[in-house]
Amino acid sequence: MSSDQVSVTYDDKIARWFLWATLIWGIVGMAVGALIALQLAWWPANLNLPYSSFGRLRPLHTSAVVFAFGANAIFCAVYYSIQRLLKTRLYSDIISKVHFWGWQLIIVCVAVTYVLGITQGKEYAEPEWWIDIMIALVWVAFTANVIGTIAIRRVKHLYVSIWFYLASMITITILHVVNNLAIPVDGTKSYVIWSGLKDALVQWWYGHNAVGFLLTTPFLGMMYYFLPKAAEKPVFSYRLSIIHFWSIVFLYIWTGPHHLLYTSLPEWAQSLGVVCSLMLIAPSWGGMLNGLLTLRGAWHKLRTDVVLKFFVMAITFYGMATLEGPLMSIKGLNKITHFTDYTIAHVHGGALGWVGGMIFGVIYWLAPRLFGRELYSKKMAELHFWTATIGLVIYLVSMWAAGITQGLMWFATDEEGLLRYPQFMETVLQIQWLFWVRLFGGTLYLAGAVLALINVYLTAKGGKEPKDESVLVTLEKHIEPLNFHEKIESKGLLMGLLATVLVLIGGVVEFFPTFLVESSIPKIESVKPYSPLELAGRDIYVKEGCYNCHSQMVRVLEPETRRYGDYSRAGENIYDYPFLWGSKRTGPDLARSGGKYPNLWHYRHMIDPRSTSPGSIMPSYQWMAEDKVNLEQIQEKLKVMIKLGVPYTKDDVEQAKSLYLNQALEIKANLEKEGVQIHQESELTAMIAYLQRLGKDWAQHKVDHKGEL
Repeated sequence: MSSDQVSVTYDDKIARWFLWATLIWGIVGMAVGALIALQLAWWPANLNLPYSSFGRLRPLHTSAVVFAFGANAIFCAVYYSIQRLLKTRLYSDIISKVHFWGWQLIIVCVAVTYVLGITQGKEYAEPEWWIDIMIALVWVAFTANVIGTIAIRRVKHLYVSIWFYLASMITITILHVVNNLAIPVDGTKSYVIWSGLKDALVQWWYGHNAVGFLLTTPFLGMMYYFLPKAAEKPVFSYRLSIIHFWSIVFLYIWTGPHHLLYTSLPEWAQSLGVVCSLMLIAPSWGGMLNGLLTLRGAWHKLRTDVVLKFFVMAITFYGMATLEGPLMSIKGLNKITHFTDYTIAHVHGGALGWVGGMIFGVIYWLAPRLFGRELYSKKMAELHFWTATIGLVIYLVSMWAAGITQGLMWFATDEEGLLRYPQFMETVLQIQWLFWVRLFGGTLYLAGAVLALINVYLTAKGGKEPKDESVLVTLEKHIEPLNFHEKIESKGLLMGLLATVLVLIGGVVEFFPTFLVESSIPKIESVKPYSPLELAGRDIYVKEGCYNCHSQMVRVLEPETRRYGDYSRAGENIYDYPFLWGSKRTGPDLARSGGKYPNLWHYRHMIDPRSTSPGSIMPSYQWMAEDKVNLEQIQEKLKVMIKLGVPYTKDDVEQAKSLYLNQALEIKANLEKEGVQIHQESELTAMIAYLQRLGKDWAQHKVDHKGEL
């Protein structure tokens, strides 16, 4: 060994650990997805149990696929690739192990709490406050390990993959902290500090960019490392990768408001989200072309190389998703596709096509290298590819058809201008058969993932005891940067700071006017805080995941106001912690449902939805009639609300239990007149009180102002 060479032993054990976690949790998440798909096609699959109901399992499915399947794959790929790119072992073996076991513990805690109904009720950010703290600590440990490795690197310049990794780690940290700021009531309940319109803006700033910086940028980093390795070709264009990176980092953060079109979000913010979404097409497709053209001269390998097949599948779906998303933000298309199953198709095209394709391609490339032998069965991997591809196409076609059908039916009018399908249930019955098609396609994709696990297991079992790779590394001599960007690449801290500044610009511009300009949320005098009973009912609504299927936001569209009532105003939601505008309508909007039906209707609807709505696919919530509300929590909840600025008084807090019971007894007495016995402390009593409150503040405003806006 010469004086300018050193021996380096890479830590491949941690990559193997994360690879196994990726496969196992991926199958768990997809299996839960298949179960909830079955529940939508055949409601008895909910089993009339709280722990197996759709509302509780749906967040479990999304979190398992995003944060267990997706994130574990990121950790595996990052830890494997940065050691080779930086020619050094990971900064700390101890941090790596803490990171691995800490993240798996988080996944278990999330799964258990969701099933128990312990949730913040914020889409893609449902974990309660103490789990959020765990997530932050483990993510910071991961970030510190990567930054520490960059600090002790044996190369001068940072390769493009590391740019994307850095941007992801920085941005996810900012998004997670801002979106999850909350005040705890106890270990099972907290309230986020944002409410109504503000919470909606923060949530979709987080929600869309969690997709952008957890399911896009790190996987682009993986693409730039593993695709050239598999193709044995250099990246097509270094300059294009520079444009791709900085454009994505700057533009992506602005696009969140396109989830809130036609809502009470200020028009300027909606338009800004649309424009930036459309601008995002150019760099996204530039990255797609950079990936596909890296295969120039290697297309013949696609016939026999399953790794490249998965990579081409992934990059193709990346191009589809990054075109479809911006097009869906155009208002004319958004009003038809938003709240429908078309959005479900879009999300799964990105998650299973782009992310899933990239993950399985990386796994099949890594397995022989991590376990020291050839892949057990190339035919099994080939079968996996075609099973996954065909299953995903079936899934997408079914949900595209369902979504377009829903949107067109919601907006259809007859010759007299009246709604052709005034009952929401008509649209549900029309598309229900497509839920069975979706289930079939999703099950095929799941079967492919099972094949991958078996294939990798047999690969590992048949090989020798895997050892960490040891290599001789030639120390890089100091070379002056040739251009401006090479100077940035050689300074990891500077690159991280620049990415942070670009990310923060979008958030500051979007938040500043809405959060600090008082007139952005006009005050409505008739809007009052929830009573203790109504607040408890709202928390049960969140606990059971009702927001997954129902929206509480009537958009500024004539067919919607005809079906649901007056469009929603920003001032109506100032005491809603969190906001519940929803992102999908499997059931009708509830913003104006208060007083529309008697208490008996709500009781029967929750016990047996088919008794009031023939053909309904909603689960039964019979346990609500038996389960009791924790009255000892009521006063603490009001105390936290006061800290958040809700105008409860000291008397309200002191009398919280008596106020609760007095209102509950009124509902109990009303139901007894109809021959129904119910306990005043039951969850169902609180739920009825909350549902009867929805929209009444605005109705009172109309009375006070004689119908004037």
